[in-house]
Amino acid sequence: MEPTTQTKDTTLLARSAPTRGCHKITMVVILLLAAFLNFYRITAEGYGNQYYAAAIKSMLMNWHNFFFVSFDPAGFVSVDKPPLGLWVQTASAWLFGFEGWALMLPQALAGVLSVWLMYVLVKRVFAPTAGVISALVLAVTPISVATNRNNTMDSLLVLTSLLAAWAVSIATEKGKLRWLLLCAVLVGMGFNIKMLQAFLVLPALFLLYLVAAPLKFWKRVGHLALATLVLLAVSLSWAVAVDLTPPENRPYMGSSQGNSVMELIIGHNGMSRLLPGGLRRMMNLGNPPPGQPAYPPPPGVTPGQSPPPPYGGMPGQPRPPSGPNQPGAGQPFFSETGEPGALRLLNKLVAGQAASELPQEAHNLQ
Repeated sequence: MEPTTQTKDTTLLARSAPTRGCHKITMVVILLLAAFLNFYRITAEGYGNQYYAAAIKSMLMNWHNFFFVSFDPAGFVSVDKPPLGLWVQTASAWLFGFEGWALMLPQALAGVLSVWLMYVLVKRVFAPTAGVISALVLAVTPISVATNRNNTMDSLLVLTSLLAAWAVSIATEKGKLRWLLLCAVLVGMGFNIKMLQAFLVLPALFLLYLVAAPLKFWKRVGHLALATLVLLAVSLSWAVAVDLTPPENRPYMGSSQGNSVMELIIGHNGMSRLLPGGLRRMMNLGNPPPGQPAYPPPPGVTPGQSPPPPYGGMPGQPRPPSGPNQPGAGQPFFSETGEPGALRLLNKLVAGQAASELPQEAHNLQ
């Protein structure tokens, strides 16, 4: 006697139930592992990046310093990053006190949540087993753990990027504009954490919706146009508010030469990090004229004198080589990440961070 369709379905459900339970238990273990790696002896990390820690101390003093992410208590100069990640850290320090672990707490939590989100995203498209493997890889990746145990804001950016990917995947499946707009809002929030770094995921997210959403082509284009407007409104809200504030009523924008957030977005936190040296020179962001310093001194600093940390970068950050025959001369981040290019993630400076799961031979390509 042949089994009925209902009997087959019941049998499949009965067989899959233990598998689902195994995946859930495994994910609980992975999340506990991620929490252990992110939180174990986190108090031993001190205050992490003292540049940002000093800004949090200043931002706790008054609303003016809080809004403008002032580096110093007097509100003279701001840090060179947008506010959202620092606002979250300031809220944590306000709740738990100005302690090093309180500054690390938002990033550590974001790291654990990112592991869970990775599982959810991969499981929806592939299978629970693939989701578990992806979550485990993220949980134990050394550079991810190191970032989660620091007061830099990269972990919060990763979390918002994963949330944006989750929102656009639902938008693509259902063809619903509201989910696409949520994706745009989340990427805009990421922009207010690390500026243009948040936009690096946009081509993949928007292309997915353009190609796969179950709507007519021009309707998809219209949805993406509206999402772009929302994205720009959220992304530039703080920058426009700051730049429209009279300079005498706000701090000088650190690491900018013209006291402008928009310049900071395009220059120091934008093209100077992404474009090769030749293009930067064309954009007047590269090598200075012969005999001139790599960075023009700010007001009150004579040529040859080291600028204060908020202008030239974080305390202890090496200045770029400036000799005409030195590799990377005039490139602000050459000593940290090397020359931009297709194999940048595999060069000697960042391979151990960005390619830790690849065979050791791949690290020696450059």
